[in-house]
Amino acid sequence: MARHLFGTDGVRGLVGEKLTADLAMELGRAATEQAGGAATRVLVIRDTRESGEMLEAALAAGITAAGGEALLGGVLPTPAAPLLIGQYGFDLGVVVSASHNPYQDNGIKFFGGDGLKLTDAAEEAIEARLADAPSSTLEVGRVRELHGTQEDYLRALEARFEALDLSGVNLLLDCAHGATYRVGPEIFRRLGATVTAIGDEPDGRNINEGVGSTHIEALAAAVVAGGHDLGFAFDGDGDRVLAADRHGSTVDGDELIALAAIHLRAIGRLNGDGVVVTVMTNYGFHTAMKAAEIEVATADVGDRYVLAELRERDWTLGGEQSGHIIDMGFVPSGDGIASALLTLEALAGADLAERSAIEKLPQRLVNVKVADKARALAAVAGPAEDANQALSGKGRVLVRASGTEELVRVMVEAPDQDQCDEICASLVAVVEAAG
Repeated sequence: MARHLFGTDGVRGLVGEKLTADLAMELGRAATEQAGGAATRVLVIRDTRESGEMLEAALAAGITAAGGEALLGGVLPTPAAPLLIGQYGFDLGVVVSASHNPYQDNGIKFFGGDGLKLTDAAEEAIEARLADAPSSTLEVGRVRELHGTQEDYLRALEARFEALDLSGVNLLLDCAHGATYRVGPEIFRRLGATVTAIGDEPDGRNINEGVGSTHIEALAAAVVAGGHDLGFAFDGDGDRVLAADRHGSTVDGDELIALAAIHLRAIGRLNGDGVVVTVMTNYGFHTAMKAAEIEVATADVGDRYVLAELRERDWTLGGEQSGHIIDMGFVPSGDGIASALLTLEALAGADLAERSAIEKLPQRLVNVKVADKARALAAVAGPAEDANQALSGKGRVLVRASGTEELVRVMVEAPDQDQCDEICASLVAVVEAAG
């Protein structure tokens, strides 16, 4: 059975259109029934969108209608879900968030009792149950608030990074008016840093608006203006991070993963001496890892595919250029806060502006809004192949559809920036004309 509701990261869409309270309630019911029905204990956490409380309540209604117990953990980053599932032994976890999307969107993504995002097959089974009548049960579940979840998450971070002393570090954090707005600044302060925060005043509608990892320029400018040593920007649900050094130069996931990989290998914590990245990862990363004698495996775009490859190989570290970084030594999910701390651990007091983990090939990535992704991809396939051949192995072209938005992503890497920009512009024009 093909999935119609679930994309690469749960069910996501415009609230009131694709994602309604009725659908959230039915998803809560179906997922709880699929997980065992009566007595199933389900964690629900969310980000700061104004629709979050409505969807949280609807999910709780569906969970309890199926006889389950809904435990509301409040506003927390996505990676807190697998951590709390493991700590409390929950049967299921639900995160209400649309990550880096604008506030009008929201999403629902499920984690199993093992702390991992549900498989495609499990999501298909939930979709199949939506068409069924609710299971008859005389047992009605309960809704409870789960107190102390923020402290649980903070304690886990403190335990992992207990040896990290950030005294003297002048740090700027951009919390995207999202799920990290409390726990983000708090953990860095506990570890000794001087912290200034922006994007830490959510009002339900300003999440990701001109701030966060999708607007890294805001962080970069603020780091320079404030004279900070460096800064980190999270996305709305806190599962990704990007950085800026003291000069305002941005540092993407490729560079952060490279720093972490070299560091973890040096201290004997890089299982298999390998790292998993995606097809979007810069060629320069591969060159640097070869020099460092670290094996690289490539997965499809999406943190779930990176995670699957990590589990298959029993490796520790993987991630994406966008800043999803998974350290299996902490939690099986992208975690922006933990990744920022891992970066500081890897730097060991050195200046991020002096980093030299990789030398990146010039790259250009453009997200093109389209009405028909399939039609746009078909139109650009030929020109993209021609461009790849013209680069003759000195660069590459990658064109792919977003799994969560009506976008086609055009990425070009070439020996120099002008050539990169020229090829990318020509392909974007084809996509725009067809899409």
